[in-house]
Order: sequence, then structure tokens, then C-alpha cells
Amino acid sequence: MSTDSESKGPEWQLPASGLARLHESLRAAGYQVIGPQVVNGAIVLRELSSAGELPFGWGVTLAPGGYRLRRRDDAAAFGHSAGPGSWKQFLHPPRQQLWSARRTADGGYSATAPPDTDAKLAFIGVRPCDLRAIQIQDEVLGADAHPDSAYARRRSAVFVVAVNCTEPGETCFCASMGTGPQAGPGYDLLLTELAGPDDHNFVVEVGSPAGDALLAELEPEPADPSVVRRARASVSEAAGKMGRTVQADGLRDLLARSHGAARWEDVASRCLTCGNCTMACPTCFCTTVEDVTDLSGDHAERWQSWSSCFDLDFSYVHSGPVRYSGESRYRQWLTHKLGTWHDQFGSSGCVGCGRCIVWCPVGIDITEEVAALRAELGEPQAGT
Repeated sequence: MSTDSESKGPEWQLPASGLARLHESLRAAGYQVIGPQVVNGAIVLRELSSAGELPFGWGVTLAPGGYRLRRRDDAAAFGHSAGPGSWKQFLHPPRQQLWSARRTADGGYSATAPPDTDAKLAFIGVRPCDLRAIQIQDEVLGADAHPDSAYARRRSAVFVVAVNCTEPGETCFCASMGTGPQAGPGYDLLLTELAGPDDHNFVVEVGSPAGDALLAELEPEPADPSVVRRARASVSEAAGKMGRTVQADGLRDLLARSHGAARWEDVASRCLTCGNCTMACPTCFCTTVEDVTDLSGDHAERWQSWSSCFDLDFSYVHSGPVRYSGESRYRQWLTHKLGTWHDQFGSSGCVGCGRCIVWCPVGIDITEEVAALRAELGEPQAGT
């Protein structure tokens, strides 16, 4: 598992062919390797049988409620923005069994936990926003006095190969949230891709002893200073290419004062309360629990599944749902994500990946909603 210290060692250099050796080394070490690949018109996260399945030469064009693949002018493997899925699905699965029970001969019940079938996972291509999202999930599910033991078990075995962002998408705003385009701590290896007409290389940094040991197997060359400068410049330039911005300062207080804002009614008139934003979000963690039995009554199981604060039943109590209107449910989601998350976990729950904008069927833009709330409450916008 990666450490919490950023790389302070030398930079190394690998050719694009080094990705195949990286994949082979991870497989040889017993990891199931997960990474991006093109499937059914989207770049999704799946197990990689080889490095050749990475989306070489593919990019994406993003818009509110819009996503499409496009061919790039180069062969970059990681020249795309966040796709519909996030690494959350592997650490905090959409559906998992908690226990099963059977009736015993004496009329009682015997309960058992599901077997531990989790594989060691290696994530290749973790973008800086998603790296921060994993750390936020660590705080929510893996920390404190009572961690989710299944999450903690999976997380402890993960090897993270992060990739600095050099080409943000039209809906990205990680620079505003302080989560990119430069990756923060938490990786084992960090790649910066340089894909041009004449060369295709990666500058590699080490973030953990496990990363150092694996990189040694790849026999990298010390990175040429000019290549390092190009890599750093490309990451710095990406900060100015964000498709969206949001004024993050004071968001907690802004949302605390906005309960009666008219903007909530405006957005509710567009929102379908479908929950797509929460399913695509890499930090949303809410779940529901369902008990199922067979017809004989001799066997029962308890399952945990993802849920959403947009579901009408999510806030149900004995007399009905607390948040009946779409307005109250959208307000709950945004206020928690950008405001009260600070009170619970000490940070924002948003990493600026833009997935909630892209995968909203009606194109609701979280950055636009924040700006509208600031304007309604008379707060100055950044730069004014």
C-alpha cells in the first residue's frame, strides 16, 4: 500500500514499452491489474489482461450531460479525463454480502460472514483527483474507531500507479479544489506522460518502498533534466486549461447561509432526482441494507448496496421521508458535499473531477450552481 509521503527522490524515465513490463511485474507479484480501457464507446476501469488494452491514442470530449470518445493526434495512454466509473467500485463495491444465516437443527440460527475472496489490486492510471478521492474514502470508511473492515482489508492491499494530469477536460475543475493537476501523496509510483510525434516516454517518481522495489525490476534510466522540465511544465500548464472553475474559499459558510435561497427551487425544476451524480461521484459513500430469505425460511442473507440521498426512501422514517421534495434532496446533496463534509471529515467531499456534470442527464453544473448561490447571497465572485 502506498504511503502518505510525496516523492522526494530522483526522477526516472521509462519508454512507453515500459508499461508492458510494469503490467507483467504487477501480475507476477500477484496483483489483479485494473486500468482504463475502451469499452462500448467509453473509457472505463476494468481488469487489464495486458498493457495493450490501455486506451492508447484515445481522448474524450466532455460537456454538461455529454461524453464522447475522440481520436488523439498522438498515442497517449492516459490523455483522457475521468470516465463514468471511479476506483470506488473496487474498494467500496456497489453490492456486497454482509452475512448469511441458516436455521440449525435445534431451532436456532448459525450466521457466517462471506468468505474473503478479494484479490490484491493494482490500480494503473489513477488521476490526481481520483487519488484524492481514495484518500477521502479512507477517512470516511477506513479510519476512526469503527472502520469498515471489508474496505480496510481491500485498501491495505492496493498498489497505486498514479498519473499526473497534463490535459484536463472541459468539465474538470480539480485546480480549484486543490486536488490536481499535480498528484498529491498516496501513490506507490507516479507517472507523467510525454507523448509526442517523435517520442513517447514517462517520467516516474517513487512514493513508497513497494513502488521503489517494483520500479527496480523495470530497470529505468535516470530521467534527463530536459525531460523532467518538460514534464513539470506540462503539468503546470494543465492548471490553466481547466474547463471549469469554482471559488472554493468560504463554501462551507456560503452553503450554511443558503438554506432559503431561491436557487434551490430553480435547480429542482431541472433535476430528475435520478441519483446519477451520486453514483458517478468518486467520494459518495451512502448505502442501504436489504435482508432476503428463501421460501423455506431456513436461509437468510443481508446485502449492502449503494444508495443515494436523491432516493425518496433515503430519508424515510416511520411517518414518511424527511426530504420529500426534489429541492430539499438536491440541497442536501450539495450542502453536504461542499459544506458539512468539512464538519464530519475535515475536508470537502468534492475533488473537482466533473463527473457529476458530465453524467447528469439534464446537464446540471455544480460550478454554475455555486456561482448562482454566491450571486444571490450577494457574495463577491473571484476576480471581481
